[in-house]
Amino acid sequence: MNLRKSLDAKPTCVPDAGHALRLAGVHFDAVRIGGYLGEEVAYDLMAFTGFRAGPIVREATRERNVYFLLAPGTAACHSWPAPTRALYDGGRSESYVGIPAFGGTTWPLGWRSLPTLEDPFVEGELLRRAVESALR
Repeated sequence: MNLRKSLDAKPTCVPDAGHALRLAGVHFDAVRIGGYLGEEVAYDLMAFTGFRAGPIVREATRERNVYFLLAPGTAACHSWPAPTRALYDGGRSESYVGIPAFGGTTWPLGWRSLPTLEDPFVEGELLRRAVESALR
């Protein structure tokens, strides 16, 4: 987890406890990457940014998806290679992303990287490049 500079107030999409589903395209857009590839991209992105990648959520069940949270309205600006999936307002259908609280029991969701004042979102172009690099 990146704890470079804590937030004065948590983002409105983050619940006080447990986890909650949030509609992609409202508070954030998201890019979902499953399994090992998602973990690899998250690691590479965090290493490249000095562990200041912005908000990354991962799930511990099923496909073990990793969700990279981008600023609202930005996911559609990029061409995402398969097997990634962009989740945003105006996509193929409404998409919800599970968002964990900052502390307490949040299983099966957890933060791989927290949002900070300096990095409230993952940079879309940087993420796209990290995905393309991991797919080579």
